[in-house]
Amino acid sequence: MEKVRVRFAPSPTGKLHIGGARTALFNWLLARHTGGTFVLRIEDTDTERSTQASVDQIISSLKWLGLDWDEGPEIGGEYGPYFQSQRLHLYEEKAQELIDKGLAYLCYCTPEELEAKREEARRQGKAPRYDGHCRNLTDQDRVRLAAEGRQPVVRLKVPAEGETVVDDIIRGRVVFKNEVLDDFIIVKSNGMPTYNYACVIDDYAMKLTHIIRAEEHLSNTPRQILLYQALGYELPQFAHVPMILAPDRSKLSKRHGATSVEEFREEGYLPEAIINYLALLGWSPEGTDEVMPIERIVEEFSIDRVSKTAAIYDVKKLAWINGHYLRELPLERIVAEVIPFMQKHGLLAASPEPAKLELLTKAVDLTRDRAKTLEELVDVVSYFFSDDFEYEEKGVRKHFVPAGAGEILRQAKEIIASVEPFEHQVIEEVYRTRAEELGIKPAKLIHPTRLAVSGRTIGPGLFELVELLGREKSLERIDRAISFIEQELPAQIAANDNK
Repeated sequence: MEKVRVRFAPSPTGKLHIGGARTALFNWLLARHTGGTFVLRIEDTDTERSTQASVDQIISSLKWLGLDWDEGPEIGGEYGPYFQSQRLHLYEEKAQELIDKGLAYLCYCTPEELEAKREEARRQGKAPRYDGHCRNLTDQDRVRLAAEGRQPVVRLKVPAEGETVVDDIIRGRVVFKNEVLDDFIIVKSNGMPTYNYACVIDDYAMKLTHIIRAEEHLSNTPRQILLYQALGYELPQFAHVPMILAPDRSKLSKRHGATSVEEFREEGYLPEAIINYLALLGWSPEGTDEVMPIERIVEEFSIDRVSKTAAIYDVKKLAWINGHYLRELPLERIVAEVIPFMQKHGLLAASPEPAKLELLTKAVDLTRDRAKTLEELVDVVSYFFSDDFEYEEKGVRKHFVPAGAGEILRQAKEIIASVEPFEHQVIEEVYRTRAEELGIKPAKLIHPTRLAVSGRTIGPGLFELVELLGREKSLERIDRAISFIEQELPAQIAANDNK
């Protein structure tokens, strides 16, 4: 059996889109499942839009996702170079071969002339297509047109009749009438190859066996097949994966939230979660599990289980999967991941002292089940690192406004000041005993204390929280809350009553 060789070939004109990442993943999965080769090729022939910054960001995003390549930039390989801008001599050579064989020709029509032809076709109710005006120019014609300063393009001669068939692994047999394809351009007037032409040359030269790409490229495939045939190349197997649509089934765009890998990374998603989620966008494993480690996805992956229908982007499911990985990955890994986010929010120094890192580790262990992203995790641990928090408004109304709230907190302060040893089991025991002595439910003591020390009404177990904060910090915050209740709150209530 021929060894599988697949590729991901992005254009470096922006950040790596989530759809591009899914295409890269499916190629990578097939290579890893079969023991094949995954090639990364940068298609940078769009000189006006391609940038080195985009190249760097694409490579960084792929590395972050764990999608390592066997051949390509930074690695090299037998079939390089792996930037199309460094392969121009191949495209020139093959274009000349096609011209010499009478399978392609120079076209000197100007953009204005072509637009006039398209406009005339539209007036006649016909589909705009090139009419082959330059197909049969004589040498004298070409000399004359060149003397006018016209820069020619190279067009492939396409049969006016018949059909071109795409045998797609996912979509089956798809038929295109040749009459709608016209003599398309393979080399632009500036000498740069078109997408359809360059990728055929490179896919064949790099001995690729499967071309797995987005559904939007299906309409390009008949042109590419015609090029394979004109060049005498054996066809690879094609597979066009379904589009990723927004929840309203429109094209995924910025208005639906993050759309690039870099944006998801900045919002605090983990690469494992994104890979897990993307694998399920269009591919169905044998079971019903939605959380699958990469090793299992590699083991089960097959192209014939990829759906024809569009996949629906659901950021809520992604967040749910991410929350699972936040809970289940090793604690030290999550701590390392959240440190840059803590630093971004000014909660941790650039070179944090060991005591702060120890506090962060314990705080993450205590709270990570309450966060779905690293950004959310920063929020749920923030009060361990900053006294500058406000009290939740609903908590103030429920626990600080009622009469006697200050006295309740004085009871809490007395417990925390005296309890020994300062451990959560002992603190809880004393809290419950004191509540019984006061003739109140333990919640009457617990909830105001939580609001006082964290500003929140919801969080981890109060007694574990207080133990981690420490006696001194907990007492300071309770004092602050008592002062707020007895000095600031009455003025706030009066101001609201006067509105």
